[in-house]
Amino acid sequence: MSERDQDAGLSVDVQFAVRAPGFPPPERLADWARACWHGGAASVSIRVTGEEESRRLNAEYRGKDRPTNVLSFPCDPMPGVPERLLGDLVICAPVVEREAVEQGKSVEAHAAHMVVHGMLHLLGHDHVREEDAQRMEAREREILAGFGFPDPYEHENEPESQIDES
Repeated sequence: MSERDQDAGLSVDVQFAVRAPGFPPPERLADWARACWHGGAASVSIRVTGEEESRRLNAEYRGKDRPTNVLSFPCDPMPGVPERLLGDLVICAPVVEREAVEQGKSVEAHAAHMVVHGMLHLLGHDHVREEDAQRMEAREREILAGFGFPDPYEHENEPESQIDES
């Protein structure tokens, strides 16, 4: 299943590689991705997978033999091509659903956080240094609040999700 949508210059292709009946629909994922983008023509792909595909990609590209919630694969701009391909996000539905329950969040709120978090990585943000992490988290909070979602870092002393995408 695929949903291709365009708004404000960002084309979003959403693919479901697995059945995920409790997961937000493609148009919601696309809305959250577009909320991160302010610029000209660009495109991004979001692939919702199961644990096996997530584990395989995480092992191949990050050396971690386990499924993870979100992986970001940025793409370098191609010279002479007017539309910028931002890259791909791979979101593992079962991991996101499990983490949402563990963290006492709705699946929708946690999925929104993973899309926004992954998109910010595609846009060059990271959280390696503390000051960069603070800027990135502030931007995540701002975008998510625009959709009415609570602060995803509000319970930082509780077991946290494993946002460890590349």
